[in-house]
Amino acid sequence: MSDHMLPPANGRRLRVLAAMSGGVDSAVAAARAVEAGHDVVGVHLALSAKPATLREGARGCCTIEDSRDARRAADVIGIPFYVWDMAERFREDVMDDFVAEYKAGRTPNPCLRCNEKIKFAALLDKALGLGFDAVCTGHYARIVEHPDGSRELHRSVDMGKDQSYVLGVLDSDQLAHAMFPLGGDTKGDVRLEAERRDLAVAKKPDSHDICFIADGDTQGFLAKHLGTERGDIVDASGTKLGEHDGAYAYTIGQRKGLRIGHPAADGKPRYVLDISPVNNTVTVGPVEALDVDRLVGIRPRWCGPAPAGEVDCTAQVRAHGDETAAVAEVVDGEVRVRLAEPIRGIARGQAVVLYAGTRVIGSATIDATA
Repeated sequence: MSDHMLPPANGRRLRVLAAMSGGVDSAVAAARAVEAGHDVVGVHLALSAKPATLREGARGCCTIEDSRDARRAADVIGIPFYVWDMAERFREDVMDDFVAEYKAGRTPNPCLRCNEKIKFAALLDKALGLGFDAVCTGHYARIVEHPDGSRELHRSVDMGKDQSYVLGVLDSDQLAHAMFPLGGDTKGDVRLEAERRDLAVAKKPDSHDICFIADGDTQGFLAKHLGTERGDIVDASGTKLGEHDGAYAYTIGQRKGLRIGHPAADGKPRYVLDISPVNNTVTVGPVEALDVDRLVGIRPRWCGPAPAGEVDCTAQVRAHGDETAAVAEVVDGEVRVRLAEPIRGIARGQAVVLYAGTRVIGSATIDATA
């Protein structure tokens, strides 16, 4: 098998839609698609109805500045450029979902939802409808193609920048029309190439925060949308230890900001163990109680054929978390995962992504842990 950044083309020139965020990665990815001889059109997705004028350092994205940076990069590369308004779809599929998940006591990953619903559903569907063959992005991941034409999603060569976790929601049909030109490179190499190509975004900082919460205040964002509702902080026995202004403001494994009036009997710190939206309580306890060695995932998404029977694999539950050896099995549409070693602080709503070596098997949304 071999690495390919392009779908099988049989020697023909592909029509490629390059999603350009205004950052260095998507700009270099678009330039490489052009250099490979394809007919490339750049598009910037306007995901906010009221985009900020300027980006705050490494916070957020999708600002007016980002749109202008993307246009300037397209001009240097020499490709047509458009801005597509997807603000309403983004609000419904990503932002509203984010708020609803927190309201239900879960901890979502909006980047996975954006890749699933926006970049490789709404954008890809529109691109295919307009006659494009593929969507090109600046994600750090690799597509490996077999002689029979089947394709696999693999980790990036640069593990420090690997983004295969947030792409684990893509199915085989979407992978057939995806292009990730940067999967074989390091971030440093990409920035040097951007400088050689005279792209002004060569030194632009990466965005690290949730793009629609540019100031980084997730709790403030949720309070604005969900309001405040006082409830109890309790221990595992149900004894009240304190109060909160909204259970959504807490995450599994949180230690600071618990507003507990008195210390534990053993003098050790307490952590958030559970969040119950039904009775608006937050349960806290010792750190050992956060250990999880079994989990159940729902709404599975497979990057190829669904696994049959028990499968030895590794599991990753956070975008930049470590892998843990595991055994996974699909039972009645659910993904049941046994971990070789406990993982601490897994929350419902997170994604578990399964790997066979560097290959992404697929993902599921965590619904229960034990």
